[in-house]
Amino acid sequence: MLAADPKVVRTLLTRYASLRIAQSEHEKPQTARELADVSRVLCATMEASSVEDAIAKADALLIASRRAAGEDGALSLAV
Repeated sequence: MLAADPKVVRTLLTRYASLRIAQSEHEKPQTARELADVSRVLCATMEASSVEDAIAKADALLIASRRAAGEDGALSLAV
C-alpha cells in the first residue's frame, strides 16, 4: 500500500477547511459541490469511509511525517 504524500494531504485539508468556512458563512451550490468533491478526494486519499475518519487519518499521517523529518510534531506558524 502506498502512503499519501503529506503535501497533498495538507493541501486537501486546507481546501476542505476553507470550503467549510465559506459554506458556513454563505451557503452556495457551487461551494457545496466543491466541498463534496474535496471530501470525496480526501476520503479516497486517506482510504476512509467518512470525512471525519479521513481527517483523523490525515492528522496522524502529518504528525508521523513531521516526526520522521525530525520535527517535534508541534504545529508551526512559519511559512
